[in-house]
Amino acid sequence: MTAHGIPEVLLLRAEIAAAAARLIAQDGADYNSAKRKAARQILGDTQPPPNLLPDHAQIEAEVRLYHSLFHSNTQPARLFRLRTLAVEIMERLSAYQPHLTGAVLNGTAGPHDDIHLQLFADSAKEVEIFLLNKNLQIDISETPHFKGPRFGMVETVSFMWHKEGVHAQLYELDDLRGAVKSRADGKIQRADLDSVRALLINSTHDRSDTDQTTN
Repeated sequence: MTAHGIPEVLLLRAEIAAAAARLIAQDGADYNSAKRKAARQILGDTQPPPNLLPDHAQIEAEVRLYHSLFHSNTQPARLFRLRTLAVEIMERLSAYQPHLTGAVLNGTAGPHDDIHLQLFADSAKEVEIFLLNKNLQIDISETPHFKGPRFGMVETVSFMWHKEGVHAQLYELDDLRGAVKSRADGKIQRADLDSVRALLINSTHDRSDTDQTTN
């Protein structure tokens, strides 16, 4: 590729990232499907080369920008509610080493986002029975393993908690050792209960500071 073509690629990548972010923020699309749909919107049926597609970090940055521009009055409260509910659920599931992941953890959660957890237990059936005994109606599906495609799929239980959707991926205890790695950009991919409590405390302080500044 010539030096002249590099800025064009960067601009196209940024355009795809912004379009994908809109799909995520407006419709609740997942990152992979949003990226594919955004690429089709901009490029048509042309198959894009791999280096043209933005990575998740770039799309996440665009989601943050979108919320700051269009949801600045509502998104912080929405995020605080979801993190508060996440702590409640994680406390009840503490026997299964719950970890929070996804948009509620990274701070980009909007009106269409659910709470995503990862649990680590001796057996998935044990967790399912626990939830059923709490009178929760659960749906069971499968989700790709966080370690990659060669590790197959993991069972995922979904249920409602205070009118919010919760999706808990059920991993084996041995998987917990590989769950503490950070993302390529250094940000954590999942957080345990103590870490999520700390996020809540920090956001409470931020909200208080904002209220004092406003008043």
